[in-house]
Amino acid sequence: MNKYDVGWIAFVGCMFLGIGIGMLFDRIAAGTMIGMGTGFVMVALFNRRKS
Repeated sequence: MNKYDVGWIAFVGCMFLGIGIGMLFDRIAAGTMIGMGTGFVMVALFNRRKS
């Protein structure tokens, strides 16, 4: 597994966490967008890391 795979796994994890939290508060769309935004930041951080 390379550093790019880890970033995208983090993206999917953040997205699903956002969806789950959004479901708890009956705001699925907002939770999804927050999760995706956090996920994209995580991808950028993981891909920036030196190998």
